[in-house]
Amino acid sequence: MELFLNNKLFVGGLSWGTTDKELMEAFSPYGTVTEAKVIKERDSGRSRGFGFVTFDSEAEATAAAEALNDTELDGRSLRVDFAHDKR
Repeated sequence: MELFLNNKLFVGGLSWGTTDKELMEAFSPYGTVTEAKVIKERDSGRSRGFGFVTFDSEAEATAAAEALNDTELDGRSLRVDFAHDKR
């Protein structure tokens, strides 16, 4: 069974050059970002093209998802959705 993490967003379609800081700056206008992490390959340290952004509240995460899905960051179209717990 997949559980929704209601204040954590999956962000796909990131540019290879997007940093944690840039991800945080893009999402922070919508609320208090507690964590913004670009996922990197273990060996090379290169971005895998996606990341996660965690907000203080579900309302902030919802506002950010609605505002930023299908928008551009660093020349790439973002796909923003709620993250799922893998359990």
